[in-house]
Amino acid sequence: MSATLSAQCCVVGGGPAGLMAGFLLARAGVDVVVIEKHADFLRDFRGDTIHPSTLRLMDELGLLDEFLRLPHHKAYELAAWIGDRKYKVADFRSLPGRCNFIAFMPQWDFLDFIAAEARKLPNFRLLMRTAADDLLWDGDRVKGVAAADRKGAIDISADLVIAADGRGSRMRAAARLEVEDFGAPMDVLWFKLPRIESDPDETFGRVGPGRMFIMIDRGSYWQCGCVIPKGGAEELRQKGMEAFRASIAALTPFLADRVETLADWAWINLLTVQVNRLKTWSRPGLLCIGDAAHAMSPVGGVGVNLAIQDAVAAANLLAAKLRAGTLADDDLASVQRRREFPVRVTQRLQLAIQNLVIRNVLAADKPIEAPLALRLFDAIPLLRRLPARLIGLGVQPEHVQTQV
Repeated sequence: MSATLSAQCCVVGGGPAGLMAGFLLARAGVDVVVIEKHADFLRDFRGDTIHPSTLRLMDELGLLDEFLRLPHHKAYELAAWIGDRKYKVADFRSLPGRCNFIAFMPQWDFLDFIAAEARKLPNFRLLMRTAADDLLWDGDRVKGVAAADRKGAIDISADLVIAADGRGSRMRAAARLEVEDFGAPMDVLWFKLPRIESDPDETFGRVGPGRMFIMIDRGSYWQCGCVIPKGGAEELRQKGMEAFRASIAALTPFLADRVETLADWAWINLLTVQVNRLKTWSRPGLLCIGDAAHAMSPVGGVGVNLAIQDAVAAANLLAAKLRAGTLADDDLASVQRRREFPVRVTQRLQLAIQNLVIRNVLAADKPIEAPLALRLFDAIPLLRRLPARLIGLGVQPEHVQTQV
């Protein structure tokens, strides 16, 4: 026999979108349960770029100073190396206010921080090691979640279920919501390499024939992403680890003395890149946000921040009606109407970069020439404000409107 719980809102998934939505709704007086299938948030190679848009939200919540006491690395500009030449792309110092940088912070630290703040609220419950198995239905309306923890089955009834369980969302599948897939020409191999004091003090990318290499400064190590052709991981494995290490050393010579720390393929994680979007983000009683509604390309590192923007919009639009018990189906559709435009625009930009730049780089077998746009950004500092604005703040940044 299943145990039972009830809440005004049940959030499935304790990632950035789910935890932020749960925190903001509970802060606005809604009774919230968030369920997360893992025992903790300690999983590597997840999006960990906290952009100015998210930093501004932390400031609006009065949490920025405390948040920035967590270990992080500030990046005030982004640059790309093509051959031996460095090209500056975006300058976040051009953004107004104190949140004029990207904070590179392990995602588990960010999630632990939000969870700790949320747990201070009496109407917030976070259930770890609790997996959502299916949706509960009343006719064609979602009325809760069938879940399970270490003790057994739990039925959680709720006026609203928010699916924030990622690009492989089980809740989205259970609701039979249609996904539109836009494709991607690449995948990414993520791994760590040691960092030493004499290394460059910046976060940057390197581009060479058939390769794109991203490096994020994490203090004692580099978090590295090697962009490869879609489905090309098995071919790389067949060529052998030695050939892979040699390709990294050739593209980034200052790492040549430490690529041997990549002992075997078990040290390397494959991110299968997806770009997709739900045609409809909701059904009666259910709303999808974040990756469950729209999987983003890693281009620009904006996925986490767009997911958080979804959470803010959902809380702004739904909190008062959830609290009053007057939530209507069109209220859920209003979240899609609010957020679909910035998602569409961002995905179109990502797809353009994927198809016009990344695809050509990965197919190249001779030295790469810097695109005209990159040369202009480097030559004219004023132009770097545009990518800084698009990457840092996004197309339609949200602001916290819910009242405590």
